[in-house]
Amino acid sequence: MRHHRLLVPGAAAACLLLAIPASAADATPGAPGIGDSYYPSYGNGGYDVSHYDLRLKYQPKTDRLEGTATIVADARQDLSRFNLDFALDVNEVLVGGKKAAFTKTGDHELEITPAAPLTADRPFTVVVRYSGTPSKVVASGFTSWLRTPDGGIAANEPESAWWWFPSNDHPLDKATYDVSVAVPDGTQAISNGTLQSTSSQLGWTRYNWRSSKPQATYLTTLAVGKFDITTDTTANGLPVINAYSKDLGDNAGAARASVERSAEIVDWESTVFGPYPFDALGGYVPNVPTGYALETQTRPFYSPKGFAKGANTSLVVHELAHQWFGDSVSLKDWRDIWVNEGFASYAQWLWSEKEGEGTAQELADYTYASYPADDPFWKVEPGNPGPENQFHDAVYDRGALALQALRNHIGDKDFFAILKGWTTENRYANASVEDFVTYAEKVSGKPLAALFDTWLFTPSKPAAAQARAAELSPAKAPVRPKSWQRIQDTHRTHGR
Repeated sequence: MRHHRLLVPGAAAACLLLAIPASAADATPGAPGIGDSYYPSYGNGGYDVSHYDLRLKYQPKTDRLEGTATIVADARQDLSRFNLDFALDVNEVLVGGKKAAFTKTGDHELEITPAAPLTADRPFTVVVRYSGTPSKVVASGFTSWLRTPDGGIAANEPESAWWWFPSNDHPLDKATYDVSVAVPDGTQAISNGTLQSTSSQLGWTRYNWRSSKPQATYLTTLAVGKFDITTDTTANGLPVINAYSKDLGDNAGAARASVERSAEIVDWESTVFGPYPFDALGGYVPNVPTGYALETQTRPFYSPKGFAKGANTSLVVHELAHQWFGDSVSLKDWRDIWVNEGFASYAQWLWSEKEGEGTAQELADYTYASYPADDPFWKVEPGNPGPENQFHDAVYDRGALALQALRNHIGDKDFFAILKGWTTENRYANASVEDFVTYAEKVSGKPLAALFDTWLFTPSKPAAAQARAAELSPAKAPVRPKSWQRIQDTHRTHGR
C-alpha cells in the first residue's frame, strides 16, 4: 500500500529543509587560497591535513609517475567543496569512500565536490588517483621537478608538491607522511624521515619512508636515481642516511667531505638551538644542474655546484640550522622568510666563530662596511622583502646582522636563551617576525621594536649612530673574515 501526501509549496520546502542536515544547508566552498600575502593562490581554506599517505610508482626512463594519495584531514567549516594544489592528471577522486566530482582550475588547483557536504570539526579522507610526466608539466611558468640522468627530484621553495602529490600547499598546514615509492630494481628512492622497509617484486623495489613529525609540503622531498648511500647513527642513536649520485664527477669528494659531517654539525647546533627536533637526519646530492640547496626536512637537498670550490661545511651548517628555524618552527606567511633565513645565516656566523674563521661580531662589522649606503642591498627589508626579493642577499646578510645587533643589545645570556626558548616554545608550530620580536622582548625584558625596525624594516642603511648603538664599528674598514667568501657563496646557492 502506498500513501501519497499533498503538500503546498511552502510546506514542501519546509520538509525538504528538515531532511537536510544543518551543516549541509550551511555548507560553503573552502577558499582556493590560504591567505598568504605573497602567494594568494597557494594553500587552501576550509580544512586542515593531518596525514598524507603517498603510494607511488616511478619509471626513470620515461619520467612517468603514477600515484595514489590518501589524505586525512579535518573540516574547519561546513564544506560544499574544497581545493587541493596539484598539477598532474587526475583519474579519480573519492571523499569518504564515495566518488567525488572534480575539475582543474587555473594551473594548480584541483577543485573537489564531495557527494555530500562535509561537516565542520569532523575528520574526512580523500583518495586521489593520478599520473603524469612531471618534467613536462608547467605551472606558474615553470616546473619544480628536476630531471637527472637516472631519475627525478622534487625539491624547491616555495612550491614543489604540485608535481608529485596533491596537497594543501602552504607551511601553515603541516602534516605527517608515509611515502611509499616503487622504482625499477637497481634504482633507489630517497625521501624524508626514516626508512621503514624495502621489498622487491617482479623487477621493482619499493621503498617505504615515514615522517613522524609535522612537515610542510615544500619540505617534503623525493629523489629517485642511482645513489651511493651511507648510513650511520648519531651518539644519541638517530639514524643518519646520506645519498650521492654516482655520477657527480669532480664534485663527489667535496660533497662527501661536507655532507658526511652532518651528524657532527647537528650535535653542535643542538648545544646552541636546543634538542634536535626530528628522528632522523642526513642529506643528499643528486646530479642536477641547479645551484641551490634546500632544507628538506631531516634530509636536505644539495646541488653539486655547492661543492664546486671544495668542501663546504658552512652550507651544511645553514641547511641543518633550518631544521630548527624553518622546518620545526615554520613561517606563518611567506613574508616571514626572515624567521627561516636570518637564523640559518646567523648559524653560519656562529660556526665561523667556533672554527676560528671570524667571529660573528667581525662578520657583522664587515657586512655593514661592505655595502655603501647607495647599494640596492639596503633597499630590501628582511622583515618583509617582497616575493621578488624573498631570497635576496639582504635577507641572509641583513637578517644575520639584525641578530648580532640583538645579541649586542641584550647580552649573550639572554640572546642564547632566546634561541633555545624560541625553538622549544614553537616546536612543530608556525611563527612570524612579530612573534619573535614579542618573544625576545619577553625574555630580555627590554623594548626591542625600534631595534628590529632599524635592522629589518628600514629600506636604507642604518646610520653610523645606529650602528654604534648596536655595537658595530662603522668608522673603520674591518679586515675581511676568512669565512666571508664561503658564506657568500652559500647565499648564492639559495637563488631559485
